[in-house]
Amino acid sequence: MTRPETDGTAWPGAVNERSRVDLPGGTLEYVDIGSGDPVLFVHGAFVNGDLWRNVAGPLAESHRCLVPTLPLGGHRLPMDADADLTPAGLADLLAAFLGALEVDRVTLVGNDTGGAICQVFLARHPERVERLVLVNCDAYDNFPPLAAKPFTIGARVPGFLGLFARSLRSASVRRLAFRLLTKHPVEDSVLAGYVDALTREPGVRRDLRRALLGVEPRYTNEAAASFPDFERPVLVVWGTDDPIFPVADAERLVTEFPNAQLERVADAYALVPEDQSESLVELLDTFLRMRVPA
Repeated sequence: MTRPETDGTAWPGAVNERSRVDLPGGTLEYVDIGSGDPVLFVHGAFVNGDLWRNVAGPLAESHRCLVPTLPLGGHRLPMDADADLTPAGLADLLAAFLGALEVDRVTLVGNDTGGAICQVFLARHPERVERLVLVNCDAYDNFPPLAAKPFTIGARVPGFLGLFARSLRSASVRRLAFRLLTKHPVEDSVLAGYVDALTREPGVRRDLRRALLGVEPRYTNEAAASFPDFERPVLVVWGTDDPIFPVADAERLVTEFPNAQLERVADAYALVPEDQSESLVELLDTFLRMRVPA
C-alpha cells in the first residue's frame, strides 16, 4: 500500500498513479490526496472514483481526500468470488478501507448509489462519521429508483449485463446511456474510463451483477431509522433538474436528521459532481469549515 506524492491540487489521472489496498473480499484502488481532516467520497454504480476528480482535487488544498473505487461496475480489479457486495457488505468494505489506512473518523460524502451505501455505513458505523453529505441519491423506498429497476431486474437474467456492457463499447451508446444521469456532456475519455473494464472483464460484470442483486429498499429504510440519533452536521445537496431522484426525498432527509440543511443546485441531474462541480466544491468547502461541536 503506497500513497502517491502530489501537490494536493491535481487529480492523479493516470491509472498507474492509483494506490491499492488488500482488504477482506479483494483489492480496492483508491486516490489519497491532500492533508488535513479526512473526507471519504463514495460513488455510485457504473462509475468509479473519477466521478469526484473535479471535487476532491480542489478540496485537497485544505483536506485529505480519500476516493476509493468500489466494485460497482466502474472498477478494474474484480473482487473475490465470495465477497459480500450487498449494501451492508459494501459499507463494511468502506470501514475496512478506513481501518487499513488507519483513519478513525471521516466526513462521508456520497452520490447516487454511493449515497445509499453512506446511509447504511452511518447506521452500522456511526462512530466513524464526523459529518455526512448526501448528493442526489437513493433513499427510503427509492432503492433502486424507478429508472434503475431495469438493471436490478435485468441482473437476474443470464447474459443481460454482458449484452449491455458490449453495447457500451460504442462512444455514442455511452453518451446516450449517461444522458439520464448528467445534464451536460461528459468527456468521452471519462465515460470510457467508467465502463472500459466492464466491457472487457467478466469478473467486473460478475461483481456488478451481485451488487445489483443486493439492492433492496429494506437497507435504506432500516438505515433511516438511525437518522434521528445522528446529531452531527448533515448537508443534503440536490440537483433540482434530476429526473431520477425526487427532491421530496431530499426534503424528507433534512427533516429526519436533527442537524441538517438542504442546498439546491440548479442545472444538474443526478451526477452533480459532473454537472456542477464548482458549485458542489463551494458548498462542501463552506460545510467542511464549520466547527463541529465536541
